Amino acid sequence: MSSRFAEREPVDLDTVADELYGLRPEQFTAARNERAAAARSAGNRALADEIGRLRRPSLSAWAGNALVRARHDQVAPLIELGEALRQAHRDLDPAQLRDLVHQQRLLIGALTRQAAQLAADAGHPLGQDAQREVQDTLQAVLADPEAARQWASGRLTRPLTPTAAFPATSGEAPPRRAAGPGRAQRTAPAEAEKSAEDRRRRRRLAEARETAEEADRERAARAAEAEEAARRAEEIKERIAELRDRVETLSNELKDAEAELAQARSDDRTAREETRAAERRVRDADRAAQKAARRVEELSDAG
Repeated sequence: MSSRFAEREPVDLDTVADELYGLRPEQFTAARNERAAAARSAGNRALADEIGRLRRPSLSAWAGNALVRARHDQVAPLIELGEALRQAHRDLDPAQLRDLVHQQRLLIGALTRQAAQLAADAGHPLGQDAQREVQDTLQAVLADPEAARQWASGRLTRPLTPTAAFPATSGEAPPRRAAGPGRAQRTAPAEAEKSAEDRRRRRRLAEARETAEEADRERAARAAEAEEAARRAEEIKERIAELRDRVETLSNELKDAEAELAQARSDDRTAREETRAAERRVRDADRAAQKAARRVEELSDAG
């Protein structure tokens, strides 16, 4: 895997991101670093920096990405169901909502099971918390077109949080339309009371929706804070891993250098000893040569 990434220069960020987010979680960081290094070696520092900022996906986000890639035919149905649900809520159509909510439960349940199966097949079984995060992501896709776009890209780094909850379907009929010009006016006390009750119900419904939306906004804000904190923690974790690898490399280099230094010192001692021995041999040979010369001189004088 490493050589597959290192052997060619990255083309652009989208291409690299598609490759990286298609990998298993444990492969992501090494492959990202290799692709960034390849871009830097090619002189494209801006692309290298962009690649380096790509974050490793959480387990549930990776499972959501795997679902998009392996079950791409399910992307459009879920997005279309979300559009239909939002329209039904705008139309206050309880009958349609009941049918769509039933479809929602079936589809989200099926997709969550598929994501769990894909993860298990890849050697990363999802626990209950991770499966709930997959469900939250799919709920967010139904509730928010922007969340749907992010999910469909197959590049999630964290699970999505629904930004707006769909109100429960009560089965009540939608508010009555005003009577046409030719219809008789309903003036009976029971009808007037029913109209007043309808108005109170709609007011309570509007207040409940406003409260729910405010709670959802607060939840989204807290989720964003949690996501940012998790992102920072992931960056720190990756930095620690990089520094640990660097420390290990430097430690090994230090050990090698210390061993080389010890050998050099040993070689130095040996060389000094050999030098002293050679110097002694030179002195001995010099004395022998002088002695031989004196002997020659003595014999010459005697003759």
